[in-house]
Amino acid sequence: MGRRLPRSFFRRSSLLVAPALLGTDVVRVLPDGTPLRARIVETEAYEPDDPASHAFRGPTARNTVMFGPPGHLYVYLAYGVHHCMNIVCGTEGVASAVLLRAAEPLEGLEAMQRRRGAVPPRDLCRGPGRWTQAFAVDRALDGTDVAGGQDLWLERAVAVSPQRIVAGPRIGITSAADRPWRFCVAESRFLSRPEGALSRPRSSAASRPSR
Repeated sequence: MGRRLPRSFFRRSSLLVAPALLGTDVVRVLPDGTPLRARIVETEAYEPDDPASHAFRGPTARNTVMFGPPGHLYVYLAYGVHHCMNIVCGTEGVASAVLLRAAEPLEGLEAMQRRRGAVPPRDLCRGPGRWTQAFAVDRALDGTDVAGGQDLWLERAVAVSPQRIVAGPRIGITSAADRPWRFCVAESRFLSRPEGALSRPRSSAASRPSR
């Protein structure tokens, strides 16, 4: 068991938080008390001036949580098919968030497979929609306080060295698709997509994630 990430961890730009989250465990307690745990291997950052961000055109009923205090869960339905979970970052009123894209499942695999079907462990959380299905995350958890709640939180687990972090274009968007704001643990077999053109970040902000 690690130490829970405090709210101050998220009170920074998503470009700092996204790589710093790699190696962090997401813990979810299901309504029946079953604990689930998965270790983050892939994230994407979304900033206030980002055309690909849901908050780019201002507050709406759907994205209200993004403009709230950091350390809360923003959950949305993508393409009317699967849910995606994001962690709100930055300061209140300035929408910034990190999409949780993929993770290595560690605990509660049988419970995850009951929701995902008879898939191998590698595929339980390999992609944002698969992960939310495995973790029973939907819009009902939108706004959950991950810095102080009891249903879902994040814990420090392993430190991922800057040499093991690679970055590249985000996935599944058309606006600002060339921004290298997708961060991954190099050579992880649990990534949503192969590394492909990913490389080590040149930005000092991404190469020195604060933990």
